[in-house]
Amino acid sequence: MEHLEENESRTSYENAEAEEKSQSCLNKKNITKILLASIVIGFVVYVIIDTQGDNNIRRISQDFLQWVQDNPGLGVFAFIGVYFLATVLFIPGSLLTLGAGFVFGNRFGVGIGVLLASAAVFIGATIGAIGAFILGRYVFRESIQRLAQKYPIFQAIDYALGNNGFRIVLLLRLSPIIPFNAINYILGTTAVPLRDYSLASIGMLPGTILYVFLGSSAGSIVESSSSGGNKALTISLIVVGVVFGVGAIAIVTHYAKKELKKILDENEEDPSSNNEVEVTNV
Repeated sequence: MEHLEENESRTSYENAEAEEKSQSCLNKKNITKILLASIVIGFVVYVIIDTQGDNNIRRISQDFLQWVQDNPGLGVFAFIGVYFLATVLFIPGSLLTLGAGFVFGNRFGVGIGVLLASAAVFIGATIGAIGAFILGRYVFRESIQRLAQKYPIFQAIDYALGNNGFRIVLLLRLSPIIPFNAINYILGTTAVPLRDYSLASIGMLPGTILYVFLGSSAGSIVESSSSGGNKALTISLIVVGVVFGVGAIAIVTHYAKKELKKILDENEEDPSSNNEVEVTNV
């Protein structure tokens, strides 16, 4: 009898100890989430305030791009890292993308410059998008779901992602109806697998190449003016290239939106697609 009571007492103690350890781990995870959330939210607030005032971020970006131009070897890798951080921290990447075209175009010429800048932007943006996706799925899930409610179309997209993950994300990249930095976090709360999400990043390439080309074109005009070249011819060729580029992007965007709407309409007609889907593991 005493032996039985001793076993029960030991079991109760072990259960209490296990529960205490579990609670301790949970508290540590919550503290980590709160710290990460505070850092990201604090930086986003700073970016918003800064763009309305001193615009220090723009100045720092310009100084950084100048450094990249002076140090192209190391600069490429540094640029990828900075673009990753910009994507995760909600810093608009348009200035960096245009700047990459300008900097690498001046350094290596339009052809190689556009190719190198596009690759650097794409790699940095893709890694950053994956980082934001993981943070949205495992750290900021509840907060991001509240953010997603601001976009009524997102609920329909969420339902469709269960069966058409890669296709939907690809169309969202080609037709950015939700801001890039926001959609990275929002998609982390959906059922789309990380693999499909990552592969669909290829949809960023058309817009990336166009922005890089615009930046490189500006650099070509500046270089032509300073070197006494045929500025009118340079501008004419650039205008033709930009018109064709913008036209191509407009066509791609139009068909992407049309295809996305078709998928969402089909999804609404299928009652079975409106069931909740659990988030899959990465």
